[in-house]
Amino acid sequence: MDELMRGRVYGADHDDPDPGPQPGRHYRELVAGPLDGLLLDVTDWTDAQLREGAALSTEIGAFGPGGHALYLPRPTDPRRWDWDGDTP
Repeated sequence: MDELMRGRVYGADHDDPDPGPQPGRHYRELVAGPLDGLLLDVTDWTDAQLREGAALSTEIGAFGPGGHALYLPRPTDPRRWDWDGDTP
C-alpha cells in the first residue's frame, strides 16, 4: 500500500468512522505545521492549483479560529506539501 494512503483526510470529521483516504481519489501529504500528517484530497484540482498549493482553514494554527495554514508542493516530491506558515 502506498504510504500516502494512510492517515486521516483533511476536513474529515473527528467522529467519522472512516476518516482515511478513499479508493479512486488523489491526495497530497501535509508536512509540518498544524496539519502535519493529514492528507489533502486534490482529486478535482487543476494543474495550476496543484502548483500553487493551498491556504487551508485551521483552528490550531498561530491565528486560532479563522486562521489558515499555508502549504506548498515540495519541489523534489510534489506528493508532499510543506508548511509555509500561518495567515489570518
